[in-house]
Amino acid sequence: MRLKDKVALVTGSASGIGRAIALKLAQEGANVAVADLNLEGAKETAEEIKKLGRKTLAVKVDVVKKDEVQAMVDAVIKQFGKLDICCNNAGVSTMNAVVDLTEHDWDFNMDVNAKGVFLCCQAEAKQLIKQGSGKIINTASMGGKHGIPFLAHYCASKYAVIGFTKSLAFELAKYKINVNCVCPGLVKTSMQSREIVWEGKLRGMTPEEVLEDYVNMTPLGRLEEPEDVANIVAFLASPEADFMTAQAINITGGIETN
Repeated sequence: MRLKDKVALVTGSASGIGRAIALKLAQEGANVAVADLNLEGAKETAEEIKKLGRKTLAVKVDVVKKDEVQAMVDAVIKQFGKLDICCNNAGVSTMNAVVDLTEHDWDFNMDVNAKGVFLCCQAEAKQLIKQGSGKIINTASMGGKHGIPFLAHYCASKYAVIGFTKSLAFELAKYKINVNCVCPGLVKTSMQSREIVWEGKLRGMTPEEVLEDYVNMTPLGRLEEPEDVANIVAFLASPEADFMTAQAINITGGIETN
């Protein structure tokens, strides 16, 4: 096991990509703190981690609130005594044409996707600096590397995550802390289930036609699974990636980005 006795914190891990990351890190030997706004969902993920024989902790957190983020990190340190791997995965999306976007749409995406990553990284970095080591892995998106119709605000937030990740990596390198982000493509999650309905209405297509379009635009010929992302996160969290930092890793099944 590559991560035996490491302590990991994964936000947005009640479901989807975050849940897959939390379980994969546990399978690799890590003890995992499961953080999410949905506490019941976080507890369900934590129960699965217990079945793998790892220690765990379920924490409710709103990543846009600084005091809750700090309380989350404090709870992890109190429970486990250290923090080795920080996966800032909590994210949201809405979809609309720019001319119809509301300020709420913009603020909601930027707050959770960008500000949330900033607040989590800030609190985590202070602890990792004290320890003199650690891994931070943020979830960005292929939408952080190229524009996507009806997702301009979401793309803006994910571009921010990539720029922030790379900048933070340079600041923390002297403390032997690696900071990277992953850029998933078209991942089969509950978020995607909502998005294909929205996109279908905006493009005059059925959800089934949207899904078929997604598969057709993916060179590997299938939708991405949350586990596809989790596998790369586990690598970045491992000693095998000790010489990687300031990277934004595509996990898109071959979909090209700029």
